[in-house]
Amino acid sequence: MNDTIGIDIGKDTLVIHRLPDKATLEVGSNKAGLTTLLRWLGRDEALRVVFEPTGPYHRLLEKTLAAANIAMIKVNPRQARRFAEAIGRLAKTDWVDAAMLARLGATLDLQALSPKSEILHDLRELRVARQGRVKDRIALTVRLRHANLALIKHQLRLSIRQVEAHLAEIDAAILEAVRADEALSQRFDILTSIPGIGEIAACAMLIEMPELGQLDARQAAALAGLAPITQQSGKWKGHAHIQGGRAGLRRSLYMPALVATRYNAPLREKYQKPIASGKAAKIAITAIMRKLIVLANALLRDKRNWTPNSSC
Repeated sequence: MNDTIGIDIGKDTLVIHRLPDKATLEVGSNKAGLTTLLRWLGRDEALRVVFEPTGPYHRLLEKTLAAANIAMIKVNPRQARRFAEAIGRLAKTDWVDAAMLARLGATLDLQALSPKSEILHDLRELRVARQGRVKDRIALTVRLRHANLALIKHQLRLSIRQVEAHLAEIDAAILEAVRADEALSQRFDILTSIPGIGEIAACAMLIEMPELGQLDARQAAALAGLAPITQQSGKWKGHAHIQGGRAGLRRSLYMPALVATRYNAPLREKYQKPIASGKAAKIAITAIMRKLIVLANALLRDKRNWTPNSSC
């Protein structure tokens, strides 16, 4: 049995549990602590580390493991909690969570992440900053809509212009970073060749889903949270729905899907067909988002640009 490491990530500490020998370790979640962790892990090429993403706290760990070429499995917190409930681990402490994550990784056949390059970590930070500015703009716009005093309206308009300037700077920095990397630049050109996918959406896809081009169609749709989940038991059949996946990526695909229904003839036909049969527009547009991600995955896999004959 290969070593599987479960790590519970806290603001100040990392709690580690190793299987099969059940060895444990606690280190600081800083460079010194991670140096100690790497020495403790050794040089086992079959080693796998399992952890839950925790906002900014897991990023240094992820960068360190990637630099050491150690396989990582990033587990959705909901999936981890359901696994804990399934094995009867209802208590929740750092040590219990680390042991549970190690057992989850040893039990389930989970896909290890491809180590991210330094440029992808930088792009991810820019992407998070962009999402924050977009939220700021929405909040300011709502406040402006309900403001009455001229002074407040003036200040809100100034704030909105400042946020938009910040967004433009971030978008320029993201595009510059993508163009500076040959592999990312080629992938960017392939994505933007697809009608409906512009620069912002292409960058979002590169950052949010770097695995694109390495997956099959079902995996790509599921990772984006766009694969329909069927509900059926005996003679009862419920409505299929989407769930989980990468919400940020789905938000970035909504407008490209709308554009594609106008300017991408095959996708326009696929959108109009369920509408004509009485399906809700939301269901139809979700199907187009799924088609876009599957198409993008296929084109990146084959390293070719979109053409009118490209299968979707």
